[in-house]
Amino acid sequence: MKKIFNYILTLLFLGGLGWSCSEDFLEVYPTEFLSAEQLAAASENNPELLAGSLNGIYTLMFEAGTGGTTGHDDFGQKGYDIYGDMLCGDMALSVSTYGWYRTITQFQTTTDFTFQDNYQVWRYYYRIIRSANLVIDAGGGNDVVPELEENKHILGQAKALRAYGYFYLTQYFQEAYDPSEAILPIYTNPSDPNQPKSTAGEVYALIEKDLTDAISLLETFSRTQKNQINKSVAQAFLAYTYAVTGENGKAADLTKDIIENGGYTLMSAEEVLGGFTDVNTPGWMWGHDVVLDNGLDLISWWGQMDVYTYSYAWAGDYKAIDADLYAAIPANDVRKGQFLNNPASGRNLQPINKFYDLDRVIGGQRNIETDYVYMRVAEMYLLHAETAARSGDEGSAKTALKMLLEKRLDDVSYVDGLSGQALLNEIYFQTRVELWGEGKSYLAMKRFKATTKRGPNHYSNIGESISYDDDRMTFEIPQLEIQNNPFID
Repeated sequence: MKKIFNYILTLLFLGGLGWSCSEDFLEVYPTEFLSAEQLAAASENNPELLAGSLNGIYTLMFEAGTGGTTGHDDFGQKGYDIYGDMLCGDMALSVSTYGWYRTITQFQTTTDFTFQDNYQVWRYYYRIIRSANLVIDAGGGNDVVPELEENKHILGQAKALRAYGYFYLTQYFQEAYDPSEAILPIYTNPSDPNQPKSTAGEVYALIEKDLTDAISLLETFSRTQKNQINKSVAQAFLAYTYAVTGENGKAADLTKDIIENGGYTLMSAEEVLGGFTDVNTPGWMWGHDVVLDNGLDLISWWGQMDVYTYSYAWAGDYKAIDADLYAAIPANDVRKGQFLNNPASGRNLQPINKFYDLDRVIGGQRNIETDYVYMRVAEMYLLHAETAARSGDEGSAKTALKMLLEKRLDDVSYVDGLSGQALLNEIYFQTRVELWGEGKSYLAMKRFKATTKRGPNHYSNIGESISYDDDRMTFEIPQLEIQNNPFID
């Protein structure tokens, strides 16, 4: 019986759509499924019902089409990781045969609200938010602390997921952090009607509250799968939030706690050359264990990134590290070996030694079984170094940076001689190198208020310097939202 309920509720959440006035968007869920009221009443004594709903949200993160399109770049969080890496320029679309991501790298999408990719990003994250609101509402509402421990853990994850959705929306739809700028509508209940834009300050306040609540609710949570958000993942998102809003001391404290008490270890030199295929890697904080039953194939992150998977990275839409960024990596850095260095190959600088199916058959993996990484503890070492340096604690910043670099370089003594802006510049560079292709370079570019120059292997805008707050670096509120929400124009 529990399996039936979980299946029904997963379908319920997968079938739900975001806010709008059109008929399709008003259909919250089919009438043959449990209503929100029925779910709330039943879940008081049966947490399995809420757990099934929560699982549906995690499924949205990797399934094809969750951005509301049939595009082959529409496959959840990892799809938007590619969007961000391409916008900031660290990932080059070096060859474009089939056209995927061409409108991203040419900045057509981010300057024209009619382009579908704007809707895709908006719809995905608001769908996560709406689904989280359904779970929160069924679990008792925004201000309730459930009596059952299991329901506390479910509510904590749902609040963290809502915060995750809003956090990424702030990054993709605001050029630079300005708390007084009206940027996004806020929805905290599944029955909320269309809302006007709230200020960034109001959105970030909601993110902070949700994550603070989640950390408390998840204090005793021991997850059974790494796709679930636990306390340290919620702490990591709160640290990222504080780093954006300039509360660097708080971010440094949170990242320190994760490093010291989270139970994760930095990936070794062997592991960073090992394919990034296993969610059980101790250095992964959050990810998804991909299995055949998930049905991932051509339309997937692996399909877009891995030459050993039967899809676009093999067949003609090549993603590579920016040539100038690659050239800046020292020859003795193990991470330089993550990329193909063979200009005559036609595939130069693709990540063939970072992300790859372990069978190593060109175009071989047809049905995806290699896992998805969402967050690594290396991020926390780098974020701690960044926020500690900004807080005036350069000693802690250097210590954290060296702990990471000792696993990548033979000699890290040069870090001791860095201070001030030179230290921050090095932390930013190492963030770009360590986390290349993982969707974090775009976030770092905004935090560091950086300008990047596109190297010679890009499909377009070669040699152009682009600032973090350039209008082309953020998405436009999509045409459908403007048409269907009378409060937004």
